Amino acid sequence: MASASPRRSALLAQAGLRFEVHPAEIPEDPLPGEEPVAYVTRLAREKAEAVFRKLSAGGDGIQENAGRGGENLAVLGADTTVVLDAMILGKPADAADAARMLRLLSGRSHRVITGVALATAGGVEVAAEVTAVRFLSLSDEEIADYVASGEPMDKAGAYAVQGRAARWIPRIDGCYFNVMGLPLALMYRHWKLLTEKPR
Repeated sequence: MASASPRRSALLAQAGLRFEVHPAEIPEDPLPGEEPVAYVTRLAREKAEAVFRKLSAGGDGIQENAGRGGENLAVLGADTTVVLDAMILGKPADAADAARMLRLLSGRSHRVITGVALATAGGVEVAAEVTAVRFLSLSDEEIADYVASGEPMDKAGAYAVQGRAARWIPRIDGCYFNVMGLPLALMYRHWKLLTEKPR
């Protein structure tokens, strides 16, 4: 998996999949005018391809398990963002930025979009999942207390649906695991498509 996210690791383990973590170090800023779905699928592809190239060339001592040229290797890349109207809300830069994002989300519905890419010797399969999330109205005190907890700081949109923010989310339309950072059913479907192709 081309991600250091502990939430994605937990979800893959929950699904009963065996994997190793090899984070991809790539810039994650959106390109000028880039649409949200294009943004997350591009990053997912870039992460998966970067780690696939590294491991199939023998990086990190994986070569003996990957096979020559990486023919037995599959690398998952994923990227999640929160979108309010057409505005991309990534990970907050600091506490003030987290509070700003939460004020924007307060009392409104937004979309969570995750791009997933699976790179194998047979090619790269890319897809995206979109989930709608409704937030209750938040007071300034609630926002300040949540930001002070530290939970928002490494999360797209400055909240964790599986954490304290769950109390403010009365409705989710779509895949819950997508909001956590990895749409498991979508990922698994594409993993089967690629890994079960005839060699």
